[in-house]
Formats: sequence, C-alpha cells, structure tokens
Amino acid sequence: MKKTVLKYGAISGAVVGVLAAILTPLCLNGGVDPSNMQVLGYTVMLLAFIAVFLGIRSYREQQNGGTITFGQAFKVGILITLMASAVYVIGWEIVYWGFMPDFGDKYAAYAIRKLEAEGATPAAIAEARKKMAEFVELYKNPFFNVGMTFMEIFPVGLIVSLISAAILRRKPRSGFATA
Repeated sequence: MKKTVLKYGAISGAVVGVLAAILTPLCLNGGVDPSNMQVLGYTVMLLAFIAVFLGIRSYREQQNGGTITFGQAFKVGILITLMASAVYVIGWEIVYWGFMPDFGDKYAAYAIRKLEAEGATPAAIAEARKKMAEFVELYKNPFFNVGMTFMEIFPVGLIVSLISAAILRRKPRSGFATA
C-alpha cells in the first residue's frame, strides 16, 4: 500500500501544485480573471484527485487480488489525499513566502475593487477593508497560512476518496463447489 500511496500521492500533489503555481501568478497579474480563480482552482483539484481513484484501483487490482472493501479503499484514498494535500501546502508555502509574500495585500485590493465596482456602500467597503486587513495579518502567520491552505484542498480529496471507495469496492467472488 505504501508504494501505491507514495506514487499516486506524488502525482496528485505535483499536478495540483504545479497548476496552482502557474495559475495564481497569472491571476494576480491580470492574465486570468480573478473572479474565475475559485472555479479554476477547484477544477484543478478535482483533476489532480483523479489519482485517488486510479491509486485505489491500482491497489485493488495489483496488490489486493482484485478485491477491496470500502474501508480498505477509503484508507488508500485518504492517504493519497493527505500526501497530495501536504505536497500542495508545501508548494504553496514555497511560492507564497519565496515569490509572493504580498499575495494577501493583492487579494485584499482585488476584493475591495470588486466591491466598489459592484456599487457597495461606503460603509460596506469600510467594513470589508477592516476584515481584509485582519485576514492579511492572520495570513502572515505561518500556522494560519498552512491551515488555510490545507483546508482548501483536503475536503475535496476527502469527498473524492469517499466516492472512489464506494465505486471501487469489490467483494471476493464466492466460489461454488461443483459435484
């Protein structure tokens, strides 16, 4: 199981990490509309988590004799998810602290510009500025940053692991003795 988890976790983590590292700067520099970033981000995560399904199937077929219980399948899937999530978090921390330490400020400025464009009241904009300033300050804390980043990706992998385990479970065939 370890080899399967390492292989498919690394694949999934690499896919999501590389694509996020490419898309985030494009978004912040105007190459991609920031309002589409959430949809793009979660689409990338779902694509990366195809590796969970493939990893469970590989484990079932190559190491488990073609059978697997829901529990075994979920265990393989959640371990792949944890590894992919860890790779994603590590990748984001490298990108954030090394190349985009002003991400919070840029994101806050985008959010305020969006509110202004939507015609929000001055009071609503002032409240948003206050909340965004608090967020930017919290985001500078590495523990908060890591936690927020982990919680972006892990729930998606958890759902994919549950669905994949349900689809891929296969009980052993019962053999009938013939006389």
